[in-house]
Amino acid sequence: MSEERCDLKKIKIHILKIEPCLPYNLDMAEQAMDWQELTNLTRGRPFLVERVRLADSGVAIEGEFELPQLAQLNVEDQVFVTAFVRCHGSIKQMERIFGVSYPTIKSRLNRITQMLDFVETDPAPPAADIIDRLRRGEITAQQALSELEGPT
Repeated sequence: MSEERCDLKKIKIHILKIEPCLPYNLDMAEQAMDWQELTNLTRGRPFLVERVRLADSGVAIEGEFELPQLAQLNVEDQVFVTAFVRCHGSIKQMERIFGVSYPTIKSRLNRITQMLDFVETDPAPPAADIIDRLRRGEITAQQALSELEGPT
């Protein structure tokens, strides 16, 4: 059984230069990995990272790590999201940068949104907390039921 190895150290990201609102630092571009090459290597199949090494200390962590959601997007969608964030969500600037219409930008944003899980920033309180508040008389039974059912 032979083991094929790939030297990922040589892979670099080819960053789309977006001048109107994205002044890129060339050093940052040179240090980044080329996700397009990695995507080509994996042919879009999911993969796990098994080793992470901190470059400045040489400390390595081994295990099975999934890539963050944004890193799982194809390189074109990553560039699009980066441009959107750097433009502070301005669809008008996105129209100028990519040379497409408002509906095209919105359509692409909607498509990318469907690929990403929403992270709840204000999660519902645990059921035990709601019941404790009910016992202390801080809320009514109807309010407790409403909170337990969550948003509809």
